[in-house]
Amino acid sequence: MKIYVDADACPVKDTIVSVARSYNIPVTLVMSFSHFSNKQVEGAETVYVDPGSDAADYRIIQLAKKGDMIITQDYGLASLALGKDCIILHHKGFQYTNKNIEQLLQTRHLSAKARKAGQRTKGPKAFTNDDRKKFEELLRNVLRERIEE
Repeated sequence: MKIYVDADACPVKDTIVSVARSYNIPVTLVMSFSHFSNKQVEGAETVYVDPGSDAADYRIIQLAKKGDMIITQDYGLASLALGKDCIILHHKGFQYTNKNIEQLLQTRHLSAKARKAGQRTKGPKAFTNDDRKKFEELLRNVLRERIEE
């Protein structure tokens, strides 16, 4: 198992690397060259991609194999990764499944449609310390379950 992180806007990179290290699981951070840094994240490989809007998503799908874990807030990437039988987590502490992805994609579609029509829609709620704790607990539980299989 490997963990791939859609890392451009991921607020839990350090948590992911720390938890993965305790389970001896490799982590790959995939991000745009527009977020380039000479500072390496210890315990993770960093893969940079062109700044195109979906370049990181396509690279993650190219790299991921069945049973790998992907951490993203992108519903489209999550949908594609479910098709590859990957484990997909959102940084707010929930797991994407075949049961919830359709509703998430439908909500995204309706919001985009409303914005095109000139309506204002709410953005995501601010990321909190409770979200961080919820995510870490989910990550640890999922990894523990995978290792015990």
